[in-house]
Amino acid sequence: MRVRVFYHDKCFDGACSAALFSRFYRERIRSDVDFVYSGLLHRAGSLFDEKQFDGDENAIVDFKYSSSPAITWWFDHHESAFLSPADAAHFEQDQSNRKFYDPAFKSCTSFIAMIAKEHFGFDARPVAELVQWADIVDGAMYENAKSAVEMKAPAMKLTMAIEAASERDFVRNLIPLLAYHPLAQILEEPIVAAVLPPLLDRHERSVDILRQRTEEIEGTIFFYISDLDLEGYNKFIPYYLHPDSIYSIGLSKSSFRVKVSVGSNPWSKREPTVNLARVCERYGGGGHARVGAISFDVTQNDAAHKAAQEIVEELRASVRQET
Repeated sequence: MRVRVFYHDKCFDGACSAALFSRFYRERIRSDVDFVYSGLLHRAGSLFDEKQFDGDENAIVDFKYSSSPAITWWFDHHESAFLSPADAAHFEQDQSNRKFYDPAFKSCTSFIAMIAKEHFGFDARPVAELVQWADIVDGAMYENAKSAVEMKAPAMKLTMAIEAASERDFVRNLIPLLAYHPLAQILEEPIVAAVLPPLLDRHERSVDILRQRTEEIEGTIFFYISDLDLEGYNKFIPYYLHPDSIYSIGLSKSSFRVKVSVGSNPWSKREPTVNLARVCERYGGGGHARVGAISFDVTQNDAAHKAAQEIVEELRASVRQET
């Protein structure tokens, strides 16, 4: 039996979701199974290559919905989970009891744990650490920006490695470890221990770069690093540098996209009032109420910069109206 698991790539919650789903499937659905892992990324154009839906079963976790009949399992918690009203209607009509959605959950990992326990009798206690940290990381539930940026906890170091490691198979090889091992022990695995020192150095440099590149006006930070190789930077650095901010908008670039990241300060004394998922959806992106992103083709730097500037002005205007 071959099960292909598609997960949100370069994302701690995405990797943990794939790990927890695999453990649940092996323990409660069938044990004679081989898992194949495929990372998915938000990008301009089509998100899915349906030729890859080639498993005996195919699952998508922590990523947008596909109405393909080849997809037999789906779990997600993003507000922007559906690419079209037709996809939303297809999900609503599904009778398989294998596709689940709830945007109220902090992480997709905790959502899968709840569904697996309540619907299938899965014992989630052995993965309690994984679930707890997926909620903390994806829900930005750190005590303060300093703890989020210093990254002393094993989960934080793993998050950095997952988001920034360049090795193509890194996350795929990490997922089976996440399913069965304590996070501190995973840090000692050769595949992780080898990448951490250079990534920690890169992180320290990124703090200095963002100190120079970020500007806060009317509670809203804007910065661009699209001329640098810094995608996968720690997204809490802007709030660490500008603790009184409410929103941040950043422009970064990788080999396949230009990304506009839109976020809100989890520790702001002023409550964010703009739903950032809805803002990003207008440009073809999405996310959550407090954090979202838009992906443009790698050749569309000008369009991405224009969108970022428009969002900056919109958010600054919202702050002016509230003061």
